[in-house]
Amino acid sequence: MIAFKKINPVPYIALLFIFVSTYPCLAQIRLPKLIGNGAVLQRNTELTLWGWASPNESVELRFKGKAYTTTADNQGNWRLLLPPQPAGGPFKMDFKGTNRITVDNILFGEVWLCSGQSNMELTMSRLRDVYPDIIKSSENSKIRQFLVPDKYDFNTAHTDLDSGSWMEANPRNLLDFSGVAYFFAKDIFERYQVPVGLINAALGGSPVEAWMSEEGLKNFPEAYEELQRFKDEGFVAEIEKKDQKRQQEWFKKLEEEDEGLTPKSKWFSMDLDDSTWDAMNIPRFWADSPLGNVNGVVWFRKHFVVPEAWVGKEAKLWLGRMVDQDHVYVNGTFVGTTGYQYPPRKYTVNDSLLKKGDNTITIRLINQQGKGGFILDKPYFISVGTDTIDLKGPWKYKLGAAMPPLEGPTFIRWKPGGLYNRMISPLLNYKIKGVIWYQGESNTNQPERYFQTFPALIQNWRSQWNIGDFPFLYVQLANFMEETNVPVESAWAQLRQAQLNTLKVRNTGMAVITDLGEWNDIHPLNKADVGKRLAQLAYRLAYNETDARLSPIPKKAKFRTDHVSIAFDHVGSGLKINHGDYLKTFELSSDGKTFYRARAEIRGKNIRVENDKLKKPVAVRYAWSDNPAKANLFSKEGLPASPFELRKE
Repeated sequence: MIAFKKINPVPYIALLFIFVSTYPCLAQIRLPKLIGNGAVLQRNTELTLWGWASPNESVELRFKGKAYTTTADNQGNWRLLLPPQPAGGPFKMDFKGTNRITVDNILFGEVWLCSGQSNMELTMSRLRDVYPDIIKSSENSKIRQFLVPDKYDFNTAHTDLDSGSWMEANPRNLLDFSGVAYFFAKDIFERYQVPVGLINAALGGSPVEAWMSEEGLKNFPEAYEELQRFKDEGFVAEIEKKDQKRQQEWFKKLEEEDEGLTPKSKWFSMDLDDSTWDAMNIPRFWADSPLGNVNGVVWFRKHFVVPEAWVGKEAKLWLGRMVDQDHVYVNGTFVGTTGYQYPPRKYTVNDSLLKKGDNTITIRLINQQGKGGFILDKPYFISVGTDTIDLKGPWKYKLGAAMPPLEGPTFIRWKPGGLYNRMISPLLNYKIKGVIWYQGESNTNQPERYFQTFPALIQNWRSQWNIGDFPFLYVQLANFMEETNVPVESAWAQLRQAQLNTLKVRNTGMAVITDLGEWNDIHPLNKADVGKRLAQLAYRLAYNETDARLSPIPKKAKFRTDHVSIAFDHVGSGLKINHGDYLKTFELSSDGKTFYRARAEIRGKNIRVENDKLKKPVAVRYAWSDNPAKANLFSKEGLPASPFELRKE
């Protein structure tokens, strides 16, 4: 008799359940996040539509009464080609495999990738007080943005995004649009009356290397080796652990030692007696006060008198910008906090907080390293309607706790290659008209590298997209930091020179904005003119318009014994002195190292530069400083000439 072994059926039933429950999921066709409701597709070019399905599954697209079919490969990837389509819409696409997907409200128009760091990322919500009427009247279903989520990966170049959807411009959605990109799109739409789609893939603080592919980084050994190190997930986890531990311990000690937060004494209390506190005029950095350059937490209090008409009304509190982290109280009630130095401080004071007569604002200001305090030339006031009370002037202050400087975090997401893999790689099948780019601030620590890395980024993206030398339009760094009155060396000027040199790369254009910056803010608020200047570049390079208004760009210099003659491109109807009686910020050098201020005058489309005390010049500079706000060579169309350095060959 044959003995049959008993078999436990449970694992096999479980395996069968897994097979049955997962197989239909594998068979579902799937589209990338970019090809979703409201998508804007590039007009007048053959398009690739792609997605995923079961291996060898048939996929059909129905569009405008026609059917297009393809078959997934052995890995389940499929793609099909759509003939060029004129601008228009909205249209519908029906995709069919074992399941059906309908994509509605599709437009054909101009698709622009918008990338870089914080000045491209900066949203219209940060600009609502600058452009309230534009936001209010922004309803336009033909201008749309797809916001790419901020993600990074050092190991894998992704083929799809985690999330995201196309949003139409309207007063609500517009607050999440890139300010620069929106004003660019607005001008493009108004000129050509075709839909404009913006793919917003930008991240604050990111250096150029973070946006390059692994292949593109191979020519830069230091960055390439750093990418290899950060592929080690254990290495990354250890850094994150140390960063977190350091931050937690520092803030824990700060909370324990802050005299303003003891159980017996709350310095934000409305009835606190601050008569013995010292006084300091605000705005200023406290390093310039008797406190000295201390890190830790300093408390500030301001008494102000409220009229009876304000009682029972909501107020707006503007506190400029502070370094680094603030907690704000009005009459003992917390009204808001901001965790780092760059955002403007704008808080709402609810209608129950203000009282007639004496009121108090208290600020607990934490500084982690460097100088702490209040940024100059920013608005500091409280208002109800159009009535305001100025808050600048004397404030009471007291040190809560002194701390050693806190070492900053590693910012892993900014490391080479990570943003490319997660934010750019998934876009590569999507046809674009071109790129607008605003970046460079985070590379000013090594500006000499930008002469190679920035052109390499452009070539890298063009090779990855494989659609030719699409227009790559970028913004030169704005004027920033304190002005100088004598010739200086400047990392910001050197990086601007790298950006200027990148114009040698085919089909590139540069918007000059050294007249639009703010000395005390790395994020200047005039984003409308930045977008408009990028649009002018697009008219010339993407749409072959001959009447585009561009900034004067130095073409060549002739070095003579007693002067230098500089010729310019893009002078429009001529060059002019924009403000003042004479041209400023020109410099000459006879040894290529030491520079001296020089006279300059306009001669047709050229500039003659000379210094009576300097013979045989070998180098000439213009607007060579962090903040060349006094630079005043413009075209008659009102556009500033690019800063530059030219040397005798």
